[in-house]
Amino acid sequence: GQIGFVLYQNDKFFRSRAHRGNLVSTRRVISGNIRGGMLNVVELLFGQQVVPNFNLHDYSCVFWNYSTTDWSTNGCSKGKDPFGYLKCQCNHTTNFAVLMTFRQNYTYSKPLEVISYVGCGLSIAGLSLTILYQIVTRKTRKTTPTVLLVSVCMSMLMFNIVFIAGISNTNQETQIRTNSTENVLPNSDIYIEPDKGPCTAVAALLHFFLLASFTWALLYAVQVYMILVNVFSQPPQHFGLITIAVGWGFPAVVVAITLAVLYRVENPLDYRQEEFCWLAALDREGKFDFKKPMLWAFLLPVALILIFNMVLLVRVTLELCRSNPNLNSTKKNSYLKKFLSSLSVAVVLGVSWVLGYLLLIDHDQSSVVFSYIFCILNSTQGLQIFILFTVRTSLFKKKVSEIINSTSGPEIYLRSKTFKLMSFKRHNHKETYRPTEEFLTSRSSFSSS
Repeated sequence: GQIGFVLYQNDKFFRSRAHRGNLVSTRRVISGNIRGGMLNVVELLFGQQVVPNFNLHDYSCVFWNYSTTDWSTNGCSKGKDPFGYLKCQCNHTTNFAVLMTFRQNYTYSKPLEVISYVGCGLSIAGLSLTILYQIVTRKTRKTTPTVLLVSVCMSMLMFNIVFIAGISNTNQETQIRTNSTENVLPNSDIYIEPDKGPCTAVAALLHFFLLASFTWALLYAVQVYMILVNVFSQPPQHFGLITIAVGWGFPAVVVAITLAVLYRVENPLDYRQEEFCWLAALDREGKFDFKKPMLWAFLLPVALILIFNMVLLVRVTLELCRSNPNLNSTKKNSYLKKFLSSLSVAVVLGVSWVLGYLLLIDHDQSSVVFSYIFCILNSTQGLQIFILFTVRTSLFKKKVSEIINSTSGPEIYLRSKTFKLMSFKRHNHKETYRPTEEFLTSRSSFSSS
């Protein structure tokens, strides 16, 4: 008999409807034909194709079925090769190919991950203490907008807890299936794991609570503006209900719209990332994609909030610094100090996230430095709020001082005796000891803070 093979350098003659090629890769097709002979099995070995930023996940052994004008796995099976080649076996001769599926390779900085977890842990402690302090001392601070500040801290606290508990996608399939004998025709050369639920839920919660933090910071700044500039003698009617509706309602609407537009169970990566449970932001080449929800569902509304907060800060600062005969220097400095302290949340959020926006346009080596600064400032926001709104207050210092002064340990008296050794030369060689003085050696009191 005679056997012949034809090698096609690409698959332009074999356009499939069932398998989509999304990556820039060429697929070679080999055609075999036997004349005047019998064939039991055809065994083929293929080398693994290298695609930048992607790793091989699985492959399928297929042939071109002219009756369906598409690839088919009938009569073909996968085999194992000890040298790492992709092994295919078919019981007929036709146009053969191997369809590979790839999974994106993610690389992240380990130090940034450690900084994030440590900073979030410190923030959780700081925010918890701040919330407790604001609630316990609310009656002594009648002019301070306690409800809004607690809402800011509560949304940030929930964000940090969810971040530590579920930011890493532990449900993703990490096993490479090139050694599997299951031969199934893939619908794409990019492997996308169907959504299992928990990671998408974590991404939605992180999206909601972080957006709520900025929204409550905006409402907090507005109320402080009204109090200090005396735009209103008292808050408008139903102001509390309005702030609750806006503070929690606006983030909920944004998250709901984003999920409705982008989320699909079979392809959750249009909404979230694969490696981490957060909004999708990058394309397949690792560059920022302006079509992803990270831009229009988070960065855009946050940018508008930051701009409004900065304008409000400048507006009130100029108002307080303006020459006013009714305000002497002491009062003016007191109001200015109070205002700047009260808007610390907005300033802290604004400065750190401005660095985040700079990372989007900076592609030089300085982006590494900005990344570390951005990570440190954002992960420790809760600790910064605790220092600015709790530790620095005179009431907190007074309470701590009272606790220190009121707490003392037992008094301990120590007595000792001093003996002088006197030696006498006698025949029997006896030695005697005599006490010379008795005194109080120390008196100490111990206190704990």
